[in-house]
Amino acid sequence: MKLASSCFADNEKIPVECAFCAPDDAMHVALSQNLNPDFAWSELPVGTRSLVLICHDRDVPSKPDDVNREGRTIPPDLPRMDFYHWIVVDIDPTSGPIKKGEFSSEVTPKGKGGPSGPRGTRQGVNDYSAWFAGDQDMGGDYFGYDGPCPPWNDSITHHYVFTLYALDVDKCPVQGSFKASDVLRAMQGHVLASASLTGVYALNPAVTA
Repeated sequence: MKLASSCFADNEKIPVECAFCAPDDAMHVALSQNLNPDFAWSELPVGTRSLVLICHDRDVPSKPDDVNREGRTIPPDLPRMDFYHWIVVDIDPTSGPIKKGEFSSEVTPKGKGGPSGPRGTRQGVNDYSAWFAGDQDMGGDYFGYDGPCPPWNDSITHHYVFTLYALDVDKCPVQGSFKASDVLRAMQGHVLASASLTGVYALNPAVTA
């Protein structure tokens, strides 16, 4: 089973147009185009009835103390945690590649609707929902894809892991509004195979992505 994108190769930089935030000389960051990358799959196992695609950043700081603070830098040895950027289930394996910008084409303040998505898919709530909780301008439920926006003062490059799962069921057994943890739990016993593609991104000009 293979997963590929024309936007980036494995362990190469995710283009700015596919990020939530872009570097900005005056303000450190500015909102970007937030286009979902394109994805194509091949060599699916026999018996594949649906696909699930999940993207997570594995390098999110476990403590917010230094995040985006002037005059401070997030140390490289700080323990890291996962942040989920995209959860999409019920992808028809015969529907053809996901096109760039098909599932997301802009930043949407105060969230995006869901869980219903393009092509009869369902999309989960990503972790920007929790990140923006209580923010008057940005707070809301963020369904679907929202791209990279690592801290502009982080000392490391962030790695965004896109993983495609082949399932032996037509519909992922989750209901209503769901998160990545719900899907990962519900898929147990139904995954025939998986494939991953990792992209990197950084907003700190001192860090090479």
